[in-house]
Amino acid sequence: MTPSRIFVIAKNVFQEVVRDRILYIIGFYVVILAIAIRALPEFAATTENKVFLDFGMVVMSIITLVVTIFIGTGLINKEVDKRTILVLIAKPVSRSEIISGKFLGLSAVLAVLIAIMTAIYLIFLQLGNIPHSTVSLLIAAVFLFFQLSLIAAVAITFGVFTNSLLAITLSFAVYLMGNITQDLLKLGRLSNNPTMERMTQFLYLILPDLSRLDLKNDAVYGLQALPDATALITDAGYGLLYSAMLLAIAIFIFSRREF
Repeated sequence: MTPSRIFVIAKNVFQEVVRDRILYIIGFYVVILAIAIRALPEFAATTENKVFLDFGMVVMSIITLVVTIFIGTGLINKEVDKRTILVLIAKPVSRSEIISGKFLGLSAVLAVLIAIMTAIYLIFLQLGNIPHSTVSLLIAAVFLFFQLSLIAAVAITFGVFTNSLLAITLSFAVYLMGNITQDLLKLGRLSNNPTMERMTQFLYLILPDLSRLDLKNDAVYGLQALPDATALITDAGYGLLYSAMLLAIAIFIFSRREF
């Protein structure tokens, strides 16, 4: 693979997504936070600080998740539907470079979205005089990026061999299941049913453990002390390794697809 060609594809994806006015979603986030910081105290007068802290992170996660899945599943399908994939593969660019470039372009979009939304979130916390740990929130935002990058790899992989609607459904399913894999494993052990236990162990092995990349609760309710540095590095490496594995699968499938 040639880095320069991958960079060109990633740049085109980034520009195309920005051209589609996806960054206007930031304005939507600002409006939601502005309403919430006024309205939430009416419903939770004694705990509004924690409620707004949690609300801001959850809304950021939901918005970026929707962006990730809907864009990720369409990156390849859109090229196929418009038949522009024929022009793309006719150029001196490999299919692995196409997948890698698409992923890096979407990851760049996510990085920009999360960075800007996190800055806005912190500004609201300052304006509302809401006590918080800035470092913990920043670490949670970084790990949100790792989590969404993994989901982007999931979405691209499904988008390579299924239609957009099915790819979106499967991607959301993986996200939901990935957040409860540890609970599924515990449930299988408690069931005292060997078949159920093997099934939950299988699901735990093949599904991403997204809870390892979710630090929202630590940042909001947690714990002022930072998580152990070794654990952070290990979990980040897990997310990156799983993303690389999914991209390898996507490249393998895409390389054998006929157009």
